[in-house]
Amino acid sequence: MLKNYHTHTWRCHHASGTEQEYIEAAIARGFKVLGFSDHVPVPNFPNGYQSGFRMNADQAGEYVATLLKLKHAYAKDIDILIGYETEYYPELFAEQLDFLRSFSFDYLLLGQHNIKNEYDSDRSLHTPTADCGLLREYVDQVIEGLETGAFAYVAHPDLIPFVGDEDDYAAEMSRLCVAAREMNIPLECNLLGVRDHRNYPDRRFWQVAAAEGCTAILGCDAHGVSGILDTDGPKQARRFLRRCGVKNITEDIRLYKDKQD
Repeated sequence: MLKNYHTHTWRCHHASGTEQEYIEAAIARGFKVLGFSDHVPVPNFPNGYQSGFRMNADQAGEYVATLLKLKHAYAKDIDILIGYETEYYPELFAEQLDFLRSFSFDYLLLGQHNIKNEYDSDRSLHTPTADCGLLREYVDQVIEGLETGAFAYVAHPDLIPFVGDEDDYAAEMSRLCVAAREMNIPLECNLLGVRDHRNYPDRRFWQVAAAEGCTAILGCDAHGVSGILDTDGPKQARRFLRRCGVKNITEDIRLYKDKQD
């Protein structure tokens, strides 16, 4: 693994370590590309709603400026990219994208942690559910997000811990996988899930992804320097994907500017 695009910073309130520490760890690890993708600011939540797991809107300028400075300082050793892990919130996304464009960024990852627009939903995608309606709503929203053309790949597409009917799970995730394949968008095998033994990566999902001919990409989802330095997780993930039948694994993404051409 020579490239990672899924790296957080302290600004999201649940990660640690400085950007320079991440970069030096990545160089020591042998990475050629390190992309930062902290949880995106949402400047337009209504009614004073506060989201507790992302950077504040007034931190975006400093985030970009810090990374641009480090990109220049370490240019001989590693390529630093600036991105965000972003939900697709249909009522807010257009204005949010305009806000992000006012700064410099290279790519967006679609990491859907909530449905609807977050402030107007009380249904967590992290809680085990047998509700096929919730699963369908999640898949619909991910596909709608991908159709904007803004996203480089889908982070932890198998995040939702579905415990309902297996046929329903396969059918809904097949819709997601077909859409991603047809739009040539990779799906992330999430290494934080591997390291923490989470419900993802989900074997059921990746068997569907293999059957649909999808392309996988590994993402460290680093919330600390240890997530960058981990060498066993990528090996485990590749073995897992092979056992599921996934044949296509990439380390490359299309940057936002390229997706808009």
